Amino acid sequence: MVIKRSELENYFNQLLLPQNFEDFAPNGLQVEGHENVSKVAFAVSATQESLKEAISWGADTLVVHHGIFWKHQGARTITGGWGERVKLAVKNNINLMAYHLPLDSHLEVGNAVSLANTLQMKDLAPFALYKRQPLGIKGTLSPITAADLKIKLAKILNHNVILATPDENKIIKTLGIITGGANNEWNKASDDGLDAYLTGEISEYNWHDAIEAGIHYFAGGHHATERFGIEALMKKTAIDLKLEVKFFDSANPA
Repeated sequence: MVIKRSELENYFNQLLLPQNFEDFAPNGLQVEGHENVSKVAFAVSATQESLKEAISWGADTLVVHHGIFWKHQGARTITGGWGERVKLAVKNNINLMAYHLPLDSHLEVGNAVSLANTLQMKDLAPFALYKRQPLGIKGTLSPITAADLKIKLAKILNHNVILATPDENKIIKTLGIITGGANNEWNKASDDGLDAYLTGEISEYNWHDAIEAGIHYFAGGHHATERFGIEALMKKTAIDLKLEVKFFDSANPA
């Protein structure tokens, strides 16, 4: 199946609604390449590794959660290692599309909901508003101790999980999820009366603050918690648009 690049852009715009988000990065087409699209690679992040793998596979498009442009970086020279990412896309005429917050919070293919579904959570609802849009998902779990949930998450994420807990033997029934680097949003779980919070990262002060607030805080890795959404988006894209797709992990222990 071959479609126009504009058709793929419109598909993602209608599905993910990036125009509704005030984000830290430009969502959508970041580098313009082939007009015709048939082989679409997916990865968590646009790195030299993921770009080279996509190019080697013969992709005309790479779709990622973490693109190559971020507002906090401002204007940058196209030099060094970061510049090589830009040059790889441009020289090989690759379309690079990135969707950050829209993919975190989407209720069908988002990072948080995909992870919640893997955990077989119920009663799912949007969680943690940021400028009128949710960052994640909250819901209920089959009752489980904090210690056992840590073990379960480590298996699902294939990553070491840090647990800050007031009591690892206490039963958890409700959980809020914001994937990636949302370490300072744990208090949203406390505000909503949830038992626990899951994200990718944790800072030194989060450990003490969460424990003292009575929240079970799980940190399972930024990359590890954000593989689920981009893979769900890939599968849906393949079904809906009949395109050839492939996921390139570009594994990252952080």
